[in-house]
Amino acid sequence: QVQLVESGGGLVQAGGSLRLSCAASRRTFSSCHMGWFRQAPGKEREFVATISWSGGYTNYADSAKGRFTISRDNAKNTVYLQMKRLKTEDTAVYYCAADKYYYGTHSNEYDYWGQGTQVTVSS
Repeated sequence: QVQLVESGGGLVQAGGSLRLSCAASRRTFSSCHMGWFRQAPGKEREFVATISWSGGYTNYADSAKGRFTISRDNAKNTVYLQMKRLKTEDTAVYYCAADKYYYGTHSNEYDYWGQGTQVTVSS
C-alpha cells in the first residue's frame, strides 16, 4: 500500500511563496503518478497539478499555471508543489494523491490520498 503525508502548509501573505511536500511511506511511490488537489470551504475539490511517475509530463490547472511548479524526487519518495505569488483565492486544504495508472485532472482517477495540509493566504 501507499501512504501519503503532506507538509509545508501554513499562513502566508499574498504575493508570498510556500513549498508543499508529500512523502510516501512505501517504495511503490516511484511507480505512481502524482497529483495535487485542493478544496476550499464550501467548494468542491479541484485539480491543481499532476506529474507522471518519471517526471517527464506535468499538467496544471489554469489557476496554477505560471505560478506553481510540481516536481518529484523518487529517491526520496517525495513530490513537491512550489507555490509562488500566492493569492487569497489559493486558500484551501491541499491534498496529495497517487495512482499507478492515471495522471488526469479528476479526483476519482487517484486511488491514494493524504490527509491534507492547510494553506491560508492573507491579504
